[in-house]
Amino acid sequence: MITFNNLWNVMKQKNISQYKLINNYNISPSQLTRLKRNESVSTNTIDKFCQILDCDISDIMEFKK
Repeated sequence: MITFNNLWNVMKQKNISQYKLINNYNISPSQLTRLKRNESVSTNTIDKFCQILDCDISDIMEFKK
């Protein structure tokens, strides 16, 4: 299972709120909901988050058996 639990920590460290993602970076609220639920998202979405947060994929997601 892929989890995005680390994403929220990185956002906090970088001082990027969900509000800022939606209003400044045009991330849809539905994408944030999918991430909160650890549901599948596109690689395009993951790429956007890595660019916005200036981080690596492993910083925001991880695989758990």
